[in-house]
Amino acid sequence: MGGEEGPLHQDDDHDLVPLLECQQAPPRSSSSSSDHFKRTGSCWTAIAHVITAVIGSGVLSLAWSTAQLGWIAGPIALLSLAGITVVSVFLLSDCYRSPDPEFGVIRNRSYTKAVKFYLGKKSLLWCGVILQTNFFGNDIAYVMTAASSMRAIHKSNCYHYKGHEAPCDHGVTFYMLVFGASQIVFSQIPNFHDMEWLSIIAAIMSFCYASVGFSLGFAKVIENGTIKGSIAGIPQATVAKKVWKVCQALGDIAFAYPFSTILLEIQDTLRSPPAENKTMKKASLSAVFITTFFYFCCGSFGYAAFGNQTPGNLLTGFGFYEPFWLIDFANVCIIIHLVGGYQMFCQPVFAFMEGWLAEKYPNNGFINKSYTFKVPLLPSLNLSPFRLCTRTFYVATTTGIAITFPYFNQVLGVLGSLTFWPLIIYFPLQMYFVQLKVGAWTLKWVILQTFSIVCLIISTIALMGSIEGIVSAKLE
Repeated sequence: MGGEEGPLHQDDDHDLVPLLECQQAPPRSSSSSSDHFKRTGSCWTAIAHVITAVIGSGVLSLAWSTAQLGWIAGPIALLSLAGITVVSVFLLSDCYRSPDPEFGVIRNRSYTKAVKFYLGKKSLLWCGVILQTNFFGNDIAYVMTAASSMRAIHKSNCYHYKGHEAPCDHGVTFYMLVFGASQIVFSQIPNFHDMEWLSIIAAIMSFCYASVGFSLGFAKVIENGTIKGSIAGIPQATVAKKVWKVCQALGDIAFAYPFSTILLEIQDTLRSPPAENKTMKKASLSAVFITTFFYFCCGSFGYAAFGNQTPGNLLTGFGFYEPFWLIDFANVCIIIHLVGGYQMFCQPVFAFMEGWLAEKYPNNGFINKSYTFKVPLLPSLNLSPFRLCTRTFYVATTTGIAITFPYFNQVLGVLGSLTFWPLIIYFPLQMYFVQLKVGAWTLKWVILQTFSIVCLIISTIALMGSIEGIVSAKLE
């Protein structure tokens, strides 16, 4: 559990995973006190941040997941993951302040700082490795999703002008390289400061393409005049294959929901009174309710519209051909969202890697020197040779892995199941035990530990199924 090291001092700021400023509070004030953020956030701003974080590319796979699980298990899985997410954020929101959840003078402003404070440096090390892996994996998924959307725009226009039977299929590798090239440019931005605008744009884009997805599904159901699908979901050739598909579907749903890793950063933007944990719980409950509504619409209408032919990606699998301009619009929204989303995940990795090397080699000119260039009609550009090399290598690596394993549903399943239990269940639960001083073998302890074990089993099964899916797809 890591509790044997005891809580560390909050003023120790050597985090394993530095914060991404766009998730933090408004700009720093000039106050010299340790509480150097002016917090003006409300329940409404917290809801906006959570929805931006949760509704992402994972929503596009939910129709496929529902199709694998069927009309009973699919909705139950969505509701169960929503409930698990609510429990996780309720536990974690009480860990923002210490020693008292409402009136404590110590603030844990990030997930990793909270892990370090409550569980010690050993737990922080494991948490940091898992978290960085999660960021890296999300960027791989974003390369695949953005490239699929680029290809879908090309195919949509081709089908519209040449007919649905035209040979409009194109490989996705070229589009991955285009997206990767754009990210090499964007990755040269030194860091993000005051990035509320990115969150607003991402939220608008998420709502747009999610709304288009379930609206097209609803329209298709009306056009068909019937609700397709079955209780058992899509049949498979063997029982084993059906089990693997169900496991992949659970992993995809797990990828779509959680936001615990940025919850404390969002909570750190809230003004008080009322107490931040109360506002955060209220905002999280509202946001999860809204998100679940969107997920139900996308998953259910997509499956009802296509039944056993439900595509893996609702907007790029070409269950829809018309109106082609609306499909193009939705995919443009996805691309815009993912261009910024990629940076939101890679910037913390850059900050950790470059900060660690700068601290280890403070006198190395290649690592620490940067150059400023004046660009006409644009702000001054700050470039570092070291940053150019390392960040280009990072983007090239994520793009290369995406090209090697371009399997949307399976990769999302691996990412969701791999990080779900440790980041969403285990660490928040252990921090809650330390914060509330929950004794071993008390009723609350037994219930929550049982809850954790059940989630671990589900995550393990989903991970095995998703890995099997990648291996099978690669060997086909």
